[in-house]
Amino acid sequence: MNEEQKETLTRIIAAAAVFFLAVLFQPQGVLRFAVFFIAYFIAGAEVVKAAFKNILKGEIFDENFLMSIATIGAFAINEYPEAVMVMILFQVGELFQSYAVEKSRRSIIGLMDIRPDYANIEKDGNIIKVNPAQVNAGDVITVMPGEKIPLDGVVLEGNALVDSAALTGESVPEDVRSGSSVLSGTINLNGVLKIKVTKPYSESTVSKILALVENAGSKKAKTEKFITRFARYYTPVVVISALLLVILPPLLIQGAEFSEWLRRALTFLVISCPCALVISVPLGFFGGIGGASKAGILIKGSNYLEVLANPQYVIFDKTGTLTKGVFNVTRIEPVEPFSGYELLKYTAIAESFSSHPIAHSLKKAYGIESVPENVNDVKEIAGCGVRSVVEGKEVLAGNEKLMKENGISFEIIEKAGSVVYTAIDGVYAGYIIISDEIKDDSRKTVSELKKLKSKVVMLTGDTESAARDAAEKLDIDEVHSQLLPAQKVEKLEEFINNKQSGKSVLFAGDGINDAPVLMRADAGIAMGALGSDAAIEAADVVIMDDNPSKISLAVRIARKTLFIVKENIVFAIGIKVLFLLLGAFGLITMWGAVFADVGVSVIAILNSLRTLSVKFK
Repeated sequence: MNEEQKETLTRIIAAAAVFFLAVLFQPQGVLRFAVFFIAYFIAGAEVVKAAFKNILKGEIFDENFLMSIATIGAFAINEYPEAVMVMILFQVGELFQSYAVEKSRRSIIGLMDIRPDYANIEKDGNIIKVNPAQVNAGDVITVMPGEKIPLDGVVLEGNALVDSAALTGESVPEDVRSGSSVLSGTINLNGVLKIKVTKPYSESTVSKILALVENAGSKKAKTEKFITRFARYYTPVVVISALLLVILPPLLIQGAEFSEWLRRALTFLVISCPCALVISVPLGFFGGIGGASKAGILIKGSNYLEVLANPQYVIFDKTGTLTKGVFNVTRIEPVEPFSGYELLKYTAIAESFSSHPIAHSLKKAYGIESVPENVNDVKEIAGCGVRSVVEGKEVLAGNEKLMKENGISFEIIEKAGSVVYTAIDGVYAGYIIISDEIKDDSRKTVSELKKLKSKVVMLTGDTESAARDAAEKLDIDEVHSQLLPAQKVEKLEEFINNKQSGKSVLFAGDGINDAPVLMRADAGIAMGALGSDAAIEAADVVIMDDNPSKISLAVRIARKTLFIVKENIVFAIGIKVLFLLLGAFGLITMWGAVFADVGVSVIAILNSLRTLSVKFK
């Protein structure tokens, strides 16, 4: 319980004590007024003060205004006990709401308790603790067993198990050793690690995650905006209705007493407080984002929960998204007069500047780790390949489009995998086949999305044969291959234009060339663990462990969240209307009105907290 909640509880106890003393001893006259007013002041001064401040700001019609006018009116008709108990019960409801919101926030903070307190730097033979923000890229840090890894980096020395559950939701620790990449926010379980820092703290994984979580509430869903608009019109309507309830019956109904209809109008005002809606709807979305965070799914705003809930098309990039992005050279086919060794050598050296996974596999197969000195004039041609000069010879290495554009005579190879064609000094030298491996849960992902009534599509820059082979293995509905980044956007536009009203188009990718598509989609989903910084920045949702099955889980979380939010809206408004009618006809007292209002709020809040619970399957 925080300090504010403790103060509220103290006010409730003090006001209740004075109230029960007044009821027990039953003072009369001015003393009766004074005792009940003291109890009212203890319980309700903050509410009246808040209402007055809001009136000065031009924000008249809120729950503080409704409670203040109703209870002051009760004092005006000598119903002191009712006025005091209304404020006490209102404060009890507010305390419960505050506690529920705090519990939800603590749940999220607990899940995201990844902020590192310090980094260990070796200086003059001693280990000293410094602020992670003071460590630069290239520095070497030491992480002891049980400590959080404070910055992204590469292990130089040591071997340990690393717990990444707070980041990814993955409960199985990862074994890291020299050469392994590690992420900030993970926990070193059992070994001493020396890590070379690759990014400053401001650009680290932990910093970006914390920024995403902290800013997630700034993008409101349409449902939340509806509640804001609803309250803007609803409150003046009920205030005017209460005034009419005071004025019209005594004028129009014979024998109607002004005091009786004033009592009903005040009860009507108490009932009208939209506390359940105002608290439970944002809390529901907040809980949905927290539940997703628990599963290693970072959603940048509650508006994206609504988009995730109704996907008509879920579109995937292939490499690194549905596949592991770990390529291996599986076939080398030279054409005379070139040998297999020459074909691999010139192709690998020509690709040595590229960071593409295919280039890495070529360099690995040839056995080079850095860029050789005998390559220059390198030009990377987006969506085609590279042109380089290797040992004075012009080398073209890439797809069939590159060969055609340069007038190279070659034979198109229809085989599964990525085919790299190579030409040396304008002469076709042969081809190399590089195969990728489909991720373990990609089939499960496609199957679950189809069960959720979504059409699954693949857009890739890979060859038609490789794309078709992957699509057949995964049972993907539609595939488009050999696309440049701009062509991916054009294809995405077609799906967006053809979608049904109220439906959305999701795109999942991990590469730099996916950033434009991620930004254009209704919701872009980036694979966060291995994905590029550009893709993560452009995306609206980040999957921290690179498992595509988290996308179908995100859809289920979004649907559950929206269902619970809509339950609360229907329940709160329905009960509110019923009790407003009962109050107008004098069938419920002011005490009953407050019990009803607090009760509805409590039920709606408890229902909202269900969004924090996520079932993994």
